[in-house]
This record gives sequence, structure tokens and C-alpha cells, in this order.
Amino acid sequence: MAVLFSALVPPDDVVEAVAEALGDPGDGLRWEPPERWHVTLAYYGPDDVGARAAWLADRLAGRAAVDVRLEKAATFPGVLWLTAAGEDLTPLALAAGAGAEARPYVPHLTLARFPREEPGLAGRWTESLSDFRSRSWTATEAVLMTSERGSGGTRYRVARAFGLGA
Repeated sequence: MAVLFSALVPPDDVVEAVAEALGDPGDGLRWEPPERWHVTLAYYGPDDVGARAAWLADRLAGRAAVDVRLEKAATFPGVLWLTAAGEDLTPLALAAGAGAEARPYVPHLTLARFPREEPGLAGRWTESLSDFRSRSWTATEAVLMTSERGSGGTRYRVARAFGLGA
């Protein structure tokens, strides 16, 4: 069984705008590479890809495309992230199963991780990215992704895409 989650993947130009805003980050944070950036809709944990894909297809059927924008940075303990804003984003995430988790859904894109006992490491980034705002884009598909750990680190792979909209 693979570890699964559903997500929205930002378009290339939005990824480039975030990377440009970061510049050469270099300090004590563990930065997520741009090719892994995504906005998680729901986390499922270890599950069967086929069964989860069928379940998710049913849950997302007929769902409208959503407008999304990335903006100001914030932190969870040990995580630096950008806010994912969009009025239809939370209902989409709840349809995808986000309500099953113990914590409330907070739409975001993870940028980096840091030791929980050193929250100050992210301080300069929350300040420097406080005015960041990407362009808005329309997410016309959600994806079911697998997360696989190996000797080269964690790798994400799209297992299935689900169209949103007409």
C-alpha cells in the first residue's frame, strides 16, 4: 500500500514566482524542491491506490474548478508555508476527505521544514514573504498522489488526475 493524498498542483509560472520570491534561501531550513510543491486537499495515509481513486472520483464528480492564489507566509510547528486562498478551496477539500483528519483544514503550500524547537528560523521568511501574492489561477484538476520514501528522499507521483469543472 502506498501513502496517498489529494492535491492541487500550481501552474509552472506560479511555481516560478514563488521560487523568485525566495531567491537563494540557503539558511537552516530544509526546503521542499519546487517540483514537489502542491496544495494538499486531504491526506489518506497508507491506502490502496485503486480503491482510493474510485472513492475520490465519486467524491469529486461534478465539482467545479476552483480559483486559487498563494499569498503570505505563515508557520505551523516546524513548517513554513504559503497560504492558499480561494473561497471554494475548503469545500473542495472537505469533499476530498479533509474533514476526516483530527485537525482543521488549513489550505497551504509547504515551503520548508525546520526544528520545532527553533521557530525563529522561519521568522525572516514570514516577514519577507508577508506581502507575497501570486496571480490567481483556476485549478481545473485535482490529483491523487503517492508519497514514496527512498534513499534519495521523498518522491511524489501523480497516481490519477480528476477533472474539475464542466
